[in-house]
Amino acid sequence: MSIDIDVEGAGWDGLPGLEGLAQQMMTAALPALGMHEDSVAVSILFTDDESVARINGEWRGKDYATNVLSFPAENMPLPPGEPQPLGDIVLASGVVAREAEAQGKTLRDHTIHLMIHGLLHLAGYDHEDDKDAAVMEALETQILKGLGISDPYE
Repeated sequence: MSIDIDVEGAGWDGLPGLEGLAQQMMTAALPALGMHEDSVAVSILFTDDESVARINGEWRGKDYATNVLSFPAENMPLPPGEPQPLGDIVLASGVVAREAEAQGKTLRDHTIHLMIHGLLHLAGYDHEDDKDAAVMEALETQILKGLGISDPYE
């Protein structure tokens, strides 16, 4: 499995071991998606609210910071054995921390949940309607349960 992690700014100092958390998440999530760890690559950017607001404005036309953004990569021919890039996940430190506190969750558990949420978007899942949202939430809950994290939608 190839995970490229970049941490910008001090906003993520309160959650050490982000690389380990990302690897845990991928190890739990990929089999649930029918993917093999060696066959995919993901980039995760842990940054601040201002950066996420700028990225969200530039790429989605929305002028605010959100908790997680996902940018799926296009499928492209690769040499044999090269992992297929799934895309990029971007998390906003302030938004994630405020949500975790407001929802009575640990920062660790909420961050893992949002990484899974972002990964599912990269894999083609969405929550544009109730049916799709139910499918996506059930899969998130299943993966989180395997990591010992309770259902975030309860």
